Amino acid sequence: MTLTKRDRKQLNIFERKVYRRILGPVYDNEKENWRILTNKEIYASVKKPTIIKTIRLHRLGWFGHVERMEGNRILRRVLYMNFGTARLRGRSKNRQQDDVRGDGRIVGGEGWQKKVHNREEWKKFLRTARNHRTLHTPME
Repeated sequence: MTLTKRDRKQLNIFERKVYRRILGPVYDNEKENWRILTNKEIYASVKKPTIIKTIRLHRLGWFGHVERMEGNRILRRVLYMNFGTARLRGRSKNRQQDDVRGDGRIVGGEGWQKKVHNREEWKKFLRTARNHRTLHTPME
């Protein structure tokens, strides 16, 4: 299952809600009252990757794992399975594979899939993905 824009927004809201609860209110000396942290203050004080970034990185790691499997393994066959049915009318739905391709192109350009079969290059690619700016963006 892929994450829609609405799903990502809801996860970000929940994550900030949890951080606000953990960090608690702060005392504002200028206004002499207590207030909650703003989104920017939360992301500045929490040095952990957002939940969306974590999902994207795990999805890329999982793709590399499945891609290196033998061709007759069930998981690999399911990844590339085409059911041959038409999608419903309206905006086409993204598949897990589409999201992985998009994240891979963001980090590694067009030739990123060739790195999957060399484990050392793939580990280097995932380290690059961890440090990549676009995958960090919390507000999507």
